[in-house]
Amino acid sequence: MELSFLVGTKKLRTSVLVVFIGLVIILNGPSSFLARAVAERSKVHIVYLGEKQHDDPKFVTESHHQMSSLLGSKEDAHDSMVHSFRHGFSGFAAKLTKSQAKDIAALPEVIHVIPDSFYKLATTRTWDYLGVSATDPKNILNDANMAEQIIIGIIDTGVWPESEVFNDNGIGSVPSHWKGGCQSGEMFNSSHCNKKLIGAKYFLDAFLVENENFNSTESLDFISPRDLNGHGTHVATIAAGSYVPNTSYKGLAGGTVRGGAPRARIAVYKTCWYLDDPGTYLCSSADILKAMDEAIHDGVDILSLSLGYEPLFPETDVRDGIATGAFHAVLKGITVVCAGGNAGPAAQTVTNLAPWIITVAATTLDRSFPTPLILGNNRVILGQAMYTGPELGFTSLVYPEDPGNSNETFSGTCERLIINSDLTMAGKVVLCFTTSPYSTAVSRAARYVKRAGGLGVIIAGQPGNIIRPCVDDFPCVCVDYELGTNILLYIRSSGLPLVKIQPSRTLIEQPVGTKVATFSSRGPNPISPAILKPDIAAPGVSILAAATTNTTLNDRGYIFLSGTSMATPTISGVVALLKTLHPDWSPAAFRSAMVTTAWRTDPLGEEIFAEGSPRKLADPFDYGGGLVNPEKAAKPGLIYDLGLEDYVLYMCSAGYNESAISQLVGKSTTCSNPRPSVLDFNLPSITVPNLKEEVSLTRILTNVGPLDSVYKVAVQPPMGVHVTVTPETLVFNSTTKRVSFKVNVSTEHKINTGYYFGSLTWSDSVHNVTIPLSVRTQILPFYYDEN
Repeated sequence: MELSFLVGTKKLRTSVLVVFIGLVIILNGPSSFLARAVAERSKVHIVYLGEKQHDDPKFVTESHHQMSSLLGSKEDAHDSMVHSFRHGFSGFAAKLTKSQAKDIAALPEVIHVIPDSFYKLATTRTWDYLGVSATDPKNILNDANMAEQIIIGIIDTGVWPESEVFNDNGIGSVPSHWKGGCQSGEMFNSSHCNKKLIGAKYFLDAFLVENENFNSTESLDFISPRDLNGHGTHVATIAAGSYVPNTSYKGLAGGTVRGGAPRARIAVYKTCWYLDDPGTYLCSSADILKAMDEAIHDGVDILSLSLGYEPLFPETDVRDGIATGAFHAVLKGITVVCAGGNAGPAAQTVTNLAPWIITVAATTLDRSFPTPLILGNNRVILGQAMYTGPELGFTSLVYPEDPGNSNETFSGTCERLIINSDLTMAGKVVLCFTTSPYSTAVSRAARYVKRAGGLGVIIAGQPGNIIRPCVDDFPCVCVDYELGTNILLYIRSSGLPLVKIQPSRTLIEQPVGTKVATFSSRGPNPISPAILKPDIAAPGVSILAAATTNTTLNDRGYIFLSGTSMATPTISGVVALLKTLHPDWSPAAFRSAMVTTAWRTDPLGEEIFAEGSPRKLADPFDYGGGLVNPEKAAKPGLIYDLGLEDYVLYMCSAGYNESAISQLVGKSTTCSNPRPSVLDFNLPSITVPNLKEEVSLTRILTNVGPLDSVYKVAVQPPMGVHVTVTPETLVFNSTTKRVSFKVNVSTEHKINTGYYFGSLTWSDSVHNVTIPLSVRTQILPFYYDEN
């Protein structure tokens, strides 16, 4: 079926569909049984029962109906049911009033009842940059056979199956452990699946309950697994897209588009839907939970969710839907990778905080798009843009400001260019300044100048603004404040200021450095400060990948997107390769391997900075363990592993109710008295958020390298902090595969401080197993330091 026909059947708008999925999961949703809906409006609620008690899914679903029938007839109970979670865990989503939700919550077998909430949506260079290239016969890519037997589940906006990135050329038969399928719907049927795209389902029942005005007939979105805006297609490409050579965006970033695991299989679960009014995407937590439940049943090996939420819950790791579904997935050996969010560079903005989830930050690539600006005095300034139009010859250059003898209104602020007269900007290139770190400032300035008859715009702002093409290839070029000021001084000193704008070029490697993106959400963890988040970083800025052909600013079905949404599937692709090489490893082992081997400088050995105002050297709250190094992660030497007992220890240390923990894990649990310390949770990091007196903590290392190995410790302590490790040497052999060590931490500081950072490394001269240390001194606890 031709793509042009598909687009033509949907009355697609020509306006830009701006979608960054950062799931906003708020487990609050009304749900009411019909018997009591008259007096009280019902909303979708998630009734969570923990680990399933029966293996027969039909029996589990019947038990859910019986429980809900306590609040009405069986018919009412059946009508109120939205989803039954029966594969990975037990529970259901139903329409309940507040009083009905309260009644069900009082039942002894119920862990909690929470209202539904909504999440939002949080390439050619990436894999060569990370050293994952098929040209090296001994590369991880070839060693893992490109992860041909691994299935990656993508929970997002759906898929555009006609894209060439989903071709199955040279790919073998579908893995035998796959139990899923392809669900038919609007403009989608089973023929759209193949040996690459092996599964596609959609979930919108809870979304429909909460969005009664949604008109499935009139909506632009497809009521099927088909993707409307391209976000889901884009992230699927990054994780496991097939090879597509000679791809670029109008000549920029040319090369071969592919995923990190080019032969891995993709299963798509569409949970995010477009609302015409207000023109955004929403993803119901109940629908996401149902998708995760189905994915567990279908046999996925990895779940990749480029979604985030706000606000944070007091008990985020259990109360947010993704964390709940992820817990059960992880216990079944499924690695769950999630976006850290796009609310940076402010501190404590990172999301998806559960310690069983791999949370991803975003960095830039060693690639940029310099765009020459040649001033009338022949000075050349290299701005950044994705301008692929013709060269704009020497043109009048203006900064809108009052010359001192005018009654007109002027503004050189990008967001306020609209107040200038058309005559001020018509036929000219306009310089403006912005304090906004968002790309909307660029697109708005371009729109105002173009509307006034201007020929181009130069936007001066903070370093780290997201570069993107402007509509109709209008020349819009970004510079920083320093360069913008240089241009302004030239304008003011010249009687006839002129500028020439040349098309953008692609520059890779030196002198382009790696930076943590401005938008990438930062730690420390706002819920459990001793749990380091994010865990790891990957490229997520200006990533070229497939999308839908109706997406604004696409070129032949390929677009640039930026966000932790793009960094997340990069890690999912790496995990697919690692899982092929180490099929018996736990999800925690994969995280440990990536964290302990990550680059803390870029691949060229240069320091990694974190964008912001001002730019600074990156630390663990910016990028976790560092920038993922796939080749090193394949052979980490030692790992910090976690299993069910460790997660129980964490929940006990966090103060969770013993009965709730028991239901969650499916067996009786008693926490020790006193409760364990969260500092002993066996993460590949050590974070001490409230150091006053000396603390002692324990870690356990598992040898996954040569049987007979001896490791020695090296510590780089945080400033003003003493760190001692006992023992200083670890010996592994055929009978000793797990060894514990103790870390004592004390402070010299006499005042409440911010965090200082260091590292702890075990080395056998071949492997360097490094974890970050983050320590904050708090002489006076629970104190807001504002003096």
